[in-house]
Amino acid sequence: MKALITGGGGFVGKYLINELKANGYDVYATHLENEKTGNDCHKYVLDVTDGERVAELFSEIQPDVIYHLSAQSSVALSWKKPQLTAEVNVIGALNVLEALKNLSKSDTRLLLVGSGEEYGILRENACPIAEGEVLNPANVYAVTKACQGMLGKVYARAYGMNIISVRAFNHTGAGQSEVFVVSDFCRQIAEIEAGIRPPEIVTGNLSAKRDFTDVRDIVRAYRLLGEKGKSGKTYNVGRGSAVEIEEILRTAIRLSKVSGIVSRTDPQRMRAVDIPVIEPDVSEILRDTGWKAEIPLEKTICDTLDYWRKHISINEHLGQN
Repeated sequence: MKALITGGGGFVGKYLINELKANGYDVYATHLENEKTGNDCHKYVLDVTDGERVAELFSEIQPDVIYHLSAQSSVALSWKKPQLTAEVNVIGALNVLEALKNLSKSDTRLLLVGSGEEYGILRENACPIAEGEVLNPANVYAVTKACQGMLGKVYARAYGMNIISVRAFNHTGAGQSEVFVVSDFCRQIAEIEAGIRPPEIVTGNLSAKRDFTDVRDIVRAYRLLGEKGKSGKTYNVGRGSAVEIEEILRTAIRLSKVSGIVSRTDPQRMRAVDIPVIEPDVSEILRDTGWKAEIPLEKTICDTLDYWRKHISINEHLGQN
């Protein structure tokens, strides 16, 4: 079974490569020129905004299933670089859909990976959020992902394409960029432990509640949706229970190796628009694939802390030589 991953050089892509290879797939992965997949698979440099190259690559590989992960995935960056976010997330998705439409292999499945951010500003008592909830995106990133999902539905209906859409909620783990909250907290703690930062963690909004899932559980969900998901459906992917960001911070501090760590809110880290609670109903994916999150959040935080400890230790060693 040939699986093609766009965005294989990204955080989730690297984990998905491992998940698919462990389950017998022949994996093909794309990455940007400045990225490395770090995995044993067929690798190609690809910018999804280059429609001609996307079409050429799809035709060359003739994949059985495509996991479209390529995205500008930072909400914060989407406010700063809205045009880039739209180009990658919307034009890139269009290029993937067009390439799939024109592929001679007619039974290829496509998993379009969107975001729980698409639900946006929720009506009262909307949580847990079911897939049928009206989308009301509240940031640039969410708008582009909602657009991607709508384009997927249009192409599926118009051309009979085998497309499954995903709205993935917050996922995290070792190796994630520090622009994301769990990784950011763990990086700061590792720097405090290493003595290169005072015992103070800088934070944004701690009162928001979000659903966090380990990336290893997330990629298992993607694989199962590629195998068992129903064409034309949209699936929420997440733990199914929101936790306050402050609780994430408390857990990370408790797992630290030093005492006396305090936190300070930085107004610059507050989002222009922030939703108080985002929590999904994940009964559809459980019903159709049997998937549910298994890795405890504390385990995820612990592994992320260990990643940053090693990363900072290596950098310090290199800096001394």
